[in-house]
Amino acid sequence: MAKARGRQFFANPGPTNIPDSVLRAMDRPSIDFNDPDFVEVYDAARAGVKRVLRTGHHLFMYNASGHGAWEASLTNLLSPGDAVLVLESGYFSDEWAAMARGFGLEVRTVAADWRVGVSMADVERALAEDKAHAIKAVCVVHNETATGMMIPLPAVRAALDKAKHPALFLVDTISSLGSLEFRMDDWGIDCVVGGSQKGLMLPTGMSFTGVSEKAMAAHAKAKLPRFYFDWTMMANRPQKSFIGTVPVNIFYGLRESVRLIEEEGLDNVVARHSRLAEATRRAARVWAGNNGPALYCTTPDRLSDSVTAILMPQGFNGDALRKTIRERYNVSLGGGLGKLGGTLFRIGHLGDLNEPMLLGALAAVEMGLRVEGVPHGRGGVDAAMEYLAAA
Repeated sequence: MAKARGRQFFANPGPTNIPDSVLRAMDRPSIDFNDPDFVEVYDAARAGVKRVLRTGHHLFMYNASGHGAWEASLTNLLSPGDAVLVLESGYFSDEWAAMARGFGLEVRTVAADWRVGVSMADVERALAEDKAHAIKAVCVVHNETATGMMIPLPAVRAALDKAKHPALFLVDTISSLGSLEFRMDDWGIDCVVGGSQKGLMLPTGMSFTGVSEKAMAAHAKAKLPRFYFDWTMMANRPQKSFIGTVPVNIFYGLRESVRLIEEEGLDNVVARHSRLAEATRRAARVWAGNNGPALYCTTPDRLSDSVTAILMPQGFNGDALRKTIRERYNVSLGGGLGKLGGTLFRIGHLGDLNEPMLLGALAAVEMGLRVEGVPHGRGGVDAAMEYLAAA
């Protein structure tokens, strides 16, 4: 097959499209991270991340993917044998739980059907039953990238408050920050895990945690071993982050990505993601005709606005469909993760994205379904266009 030409339509849920102005901002020679010219850029970018988090609390940043920020959240806040409560949402909640077990923590899980989502009544019950307050932290993936499902964080905060439970509230925002509504301080979140490669529209490799005063008090007593991610060590450095060299070029890009977000307006960014997500779902609901691919998440008010997961009909493979779409039409989609491998495909609609970019990806999906002989209802792209034109 001939090499594809034209720009690839990147409809992957992470990493995401990097705006040209962000690429240009990072395209510069090295500079000492203690140079006053860079410190000005660093401080501006760091302050911008806090505005996107909507927090006035502490911020620690790392040379690491989001998994590094996960590790930082656990090792800085907990001690060997502590119990954590993980709300099951999919592959990434399971991974966070596995990491906690690896550090010798007791993991309790509020189990959930990955297609339906966790019951808030079950969360309330688990907290109410913990009379001794053995649970030291509640871990929630705000937006489960693997299943295309969102967990309502204010409802989790309400469950903690109703039970008068003192556990720390830990939230993974890796695929929600800069895409979905998020308010660290207003929602009483104690530790926020974030990454560079999704809503912030940067290359992978930088992650961070927002940390409340309550969490900093817990950190002072935490006994899990740590070094590279140690907040006390970081707090004593001029940058208040990083053990080792600061990734200078990514901060030039970060300053620009925050500028782009604030130029559009954070509320408008959230509204755009909601609009593009609903267009994607309109297309998917049409494709579900004739026993075709269907939305994986079946709970309407839990549907993600940054990624849509679509379950393949029995006997058809999502990875084979993705391969056809990439090779024939130069469109990149996400695949199923873990036990969902091959069973679904995922359309990312977050970050630097507009209507024509999304419609191009949706058109490629509809063509790919025809080429692969997957049963489906026709006219999904038309449904998306009709919605977007009216919106």
